[in-house]
Amino acid sequence: MENIHAFVNDINTVLWSYILVYLLLSAGIFFSIRLRFMQFRNLKRACQVAFAKAEPGQISSFQAFATGLASRVGTGNIAGVATAISVGGPGAVFWMWVTALVGMASAFVEATLAQIFKVRNEDGTFRGGPAYYIEQGLGSRFWGVVFALSLLLVFGLAFNAVQSNSISDAFANAFGIDRFLTGIMVVAGSGLIIFGGARRIGRAAEILVPFMAFIYLLVALYAIVTNLGRVPEIFWLIFSTAFTPEAVLGGGVGASLRAAMEMGIKRGLFSNEAGMGSAPNAAASAATAHPVNQGLLQMLGVFIDTVVICSATAFIILLSDRYIPGGAVKGAALTQAAVEYHVGAWGSSFMAVAIFLFAFTSIIGNYAYAESNIHYIKHDNRFQLVFRLMVLGMVMFGSVGSLPLVWDMADASMGFMAIINLFAILLLAKYSVAAWHDYRHQLESSAEPVFSSHCISGLEQKLVDNCWKH
Repeated sequence: MENIHAFVNDINTVLWSYILVYLLLSAGIFFSIRLRFMQFRNLKRACQVAFAKAEPGQISSFQAFATGLASRVGTGNIAGVATAISVGGPGAVFWMWVTALVGMASAFVEATLAQIFKVRNEDGTFRGGPAYYIEQGLGSRFWGVVFALSLLLVFGLAFNAVQSNSISDAFANAFGIDRFLTGIMVVAGSGLIIFGGARRIGRAAEILVPFMAFIYLLVALYAIVTNLGRVPEIFWLIFSTAFTPEAVLGGGVGASLRAAMEMGIKRGLFSNEAGMGSAPNAAASAATAHPVNQGLLQMLGVFIDTVVICSATAFIILLSDRYIPGGAVKGAALTQAAVEYHVGAWGSSFMAVAIFLFAFTSIIGNYAYAESNIHYIKHDNRFQLVFRLMVLGMVMFGSVGSLPLVWDMADASMGFMAIINLFAILLLAKYSVAAWHDYRHQLESSAEPVFSSHCISGLEQKLVDNCWKH
């Protein structure tokens, strides 16, 4: 096991130190330039389309957005940010912001592509994602299947074990509840929603995601307001340590520029998933008048996840006295300790509940991604049943097990998944750009945009199930 773990770590070193750091930023910058930095000019429009109505029995734009946000907003916003700061220093927060701001353009492109190339389910709802636009747009069933299998491993199994592990950790620390009992509870709740289908997943996410984010942000706001005088100091600490190759922090412990960049980008991607190819699976499920509507919403999701919620965690930690450079307290425990510093002893219990909501909704969102790819690989109810049981088994395993190897395997699989998706969306970007131009021109004509497949040259010949005939 030690040899396997060392091998996986070697893979991660190559992927995250030499390939993905540069590929993610380059792709985000390329899309930002190609779309004329539309992510900074269209946040208002993204908010406007969030509440568009859907036909009865369809998944609305907001439900699909909430499902994507449910998977994004999880332990990465609590444990991931704390780990990034612990290993990479406060400067890692800056690189998380960079990853999000340029990644918003990547998120727009991949979600728009997912809508363009989506297909109908038997019940009239939709499914899609990278596997679908890889096969239809690039004509490669092989790479579509490779991507789908990677996603099943990462989101269906490994990440769900990570999420349930965070829940059992938090409940054991705050309430002394046995990990096995916590696992049974999480498995039961997950099973009720997973076996309820896509509509139930959408409804659960629609209720839980706004609630959990709102409460958590209130705590962060309290921490900031009660330490308002120190906020400029924290901003300076983040920016100065982001660019100083050996930034000396506190007790003489340094964080290298590479560590800050690598941890910021790795944990930023784990949190907001921009360019990874996961959120498009949720985006494709929405019934919307134009693909760009869902592209705008998923772009907004990246902003909320990282620039808002991850920043909230960063300020909770850095405004407390619990962050010690090189200290032993890391991950969710560091965030828990920081919240307790700000609000008192009840903070530990509050964080246990917050972690439960964050992690549980991530399990819901992760399964929603996986289900779409199961249908892509093999549309068989027995295969789907076996996979559902495997998901619940990993949730139970995560609740009672130790997961360093699972985390590292998830990072490696996530890296391969992201590389496949990034090359795909770079090759297919012309369709998202053309859809954006069509959308913008209709808006400029004071019309509510409606998409038709014939408006993009050569598109209709590629669609196996054209959902955009008018």
